[in-house]
Amino acid sequence: MTETSSTKRIGVLSLHNSKETKAILNAIEAFGHEPVWIREETLSLAVEGGRGRVDPDVDAVVNRLLLTKSDTGLADLGVVELFEDHEIPVLNPSAAVLRTTYEPAALRILADAGVPVPDTYQDFDGRHDGSGDADRRYVRKPVLGTNGAGVSIAESADGRPPASRRTLIQAFVDTGERASDIRVYVVGGDVVGAMRRHAPDGDWRTNVAVGGAVEDVTDDLDESVRETAVRAVDALDLDAAGVDVIGTEDESYVLEVNATAGFKGLFEATGVSPAPHIARLAIERADGDVDDAVLDEHETRLADEWPACAPDLSPEEDFRTVGYTESVDIAGGGGIATAIAKSDTGAKRTTVDLSLAAEVGAGPLEGTTSVRSGSSKSSSSRPLVTLDVRVGDRWHEVTADVIDREHMNYPVLLGRDILDDYFVDVSTRAPGDATNEE
Repeated sequence: MTETSSTKRIGVLSLHNSKETKAILNAIEAFGHEPVWIREETLSLAVEGGRGRVDPDVDAVVNRLLLTKSDTGLADLGVVELFEDHEIPVLNPSAAVLRTTYEPAALRILADAGVPVPDTYQDFDGRHDGSGDADRRYVRKPVLGTNGAGVSIAESADGRPPASRRTLIQAFVDTGERASDIRVYVVGGDVVGAMRRHAPDGDWRTNVAVGGAVEDVTDDLDESVRETAVRAVDALDLDAAGVDVIGTEDESYVLEVNATAGFKGLFEATGVSPAPHIARLAIERADGDVDDAVLDEHETRLADEWPACAPDLSPEEDFRTVGYTESVDIAGGGGIATAIAKSDTGAKRTTVDLSLAAEVGAGPLEGTTSVRSGSSKSSSSRPLVTLDVRVGDRWHEVTADVIDREHMNYPVLLGRDILDDYFVDVSTRAPGDATNEE
């Protein structure tokens, strides 16, 4: 790619390696502009001499953060505001994504804008007055969720089942013997493609992630459904999103708007990739030029090969190797302590002893997690706290679980949230570690 004065640097903010992220980056390059993958390895913030600076320096940003799959979603979203504060155009700005991700807010905004949504209820303390139709089915779903996780059918003999602070109760929309809905992908006010999703046998959820079958309905899409999807995205101030519409031509509802909708399934169904459409919109927001011929060529393939702009993620041998045990620093709001940690590639999260967590002032409390220990069939609930762990000369911010490990040899277990970045050499131990294995 030859850079000219008209070449724009377009960042894609994505902390994961999804096909969609790579396809958007490759599309930006195909348009003759410079793609920049904004991720942990490339992102930094500084305030010096009374002025703030965000690196990398870009002309526009495509926000592809997956908040519902992140332990630090709110902090991740704050990164978007760093660019917005510097008046850099952002596709799917932070405020819009926050409203959309929190489904009660999104449904209220859609309803106020005249977009049809199913009847929905939320009682923060779980109470309900028995109102509603006892013969009617309802859907219980989390206020934050994706891919159909945590969604179930709810029925009650005395009317509408109760909801809570973390769940919604929504009227069930019956679409016949085999449940189906339509995912409409909207970019810049235009429908890029639409697919009908059919629930797998024995299930009523239509999500591709749970095995839903898809078919192309772009050309056959009812005009009212098309207009409803575009209006929903506009009402939420989004630039690109997937809109789930359920019902019949006579009566349809918007179930959900996904600000970071995947489009692998959409491409398989329609043969159209939203990636170049998203890339074009970002380039135009940066006052860059695009060639429609490139769009026409690029939308017919999902160019998800590893992008040339990807940062060098090759391991550094003297830093990226950890032993069976390591001397680590644990930091919280109350200070820093040094401890010997055991590497445990079988653990999803890092675990810290209760006394050590208290000593460093770990926090804030991020909720709880259920953990099954060893061969035991029972599980225990453990609190989750935010803390920093230094391995070698690199700090890792993690959401660790806390348990009393006083009777164990090591106060810290390093889980895959840290070890995924390292090669574990089980033949080496931390200096001074003379303990036996646990």
